[in-house]
Amino acid sequence: MPSSAARRPGRTTTATAVLLLLSALAYTAWVLEVVIGTGLDPVQTYVSELAAEDQPLGGLFRATDLVAGLAVLAAAGTALWRLERRPWAVAGWSALALFGAATAVDSRLPLSCTPTADPECAARETAGLVPATHTAHAVSSSLAMVGAIGAVTLLTVAARRYGWWPPLARYGPWLVAAELAATVWSLAAIAAFEAGHGTWTMGAGQRSQILLIAVWLAVLARGVAAGQRTVER
Repeated sequence: MPSSAARRPGRTTTATAVLLLLSALAYTAWVLEVVIGTGLDPVQTYVSELAAEDQPLGGLFRATDLVAGLAVLAAAGTALWRLERRPWAVAGWSALALFGAATAVDSRLPLSCTPTADPECAARETAGLVPATHTAHAVSSSLAMVGAIGAVTLLTVAARRYGWWPPLARYGPWLVAAELAATVWSLAAIAAFEAGHGTWTMGAGQRSQILLIAVWLAVLARGVAAGQRTVER
């Protein structure tokens, strides 16, 4: 096991910062829909529908989700190994590991079709005539979001409580508030859609959620890298 002197925030290694930045980039691959015609309305459709089996670019988006999940999981693993054992930090990195693992699993459980864009798909889903991966995907997506919100909140608290990662301590609270607001928006829109009341700009809400998580990952990466440079000096 590393000594207590080695398990400090600055020693979470440069690899942790690089993995966090890689995950942030991979997790925003959906922005390619701005320049690549997908046929899906980004304001109304699930983000995960980009990776559906019947979509021409589904394989690309499943691959980037897998990379994002594995990179987050690896980053959390290296941090848990090297980090000083403080309760808020351990809980936060553990939540981030859950987010990474669930995201990787999610990429292997794609939707078979696009329920918000294809009424026939929506009808089959309501009738239970779609593959079991639809239900499994909903579970893994929910776990990923629980892990992400937990990590965003807990590691931001750790940054402020322990005086670690100044960029996260400064900007984290604003990102937490924005992420929670985007989550409420998304959950309300999903509930409306499932009740047959339209999508309530669900796609915009989900994309806001994902973008904010990616920004938070980049801010955390910057904080971890800055801590490493401080130790080296």
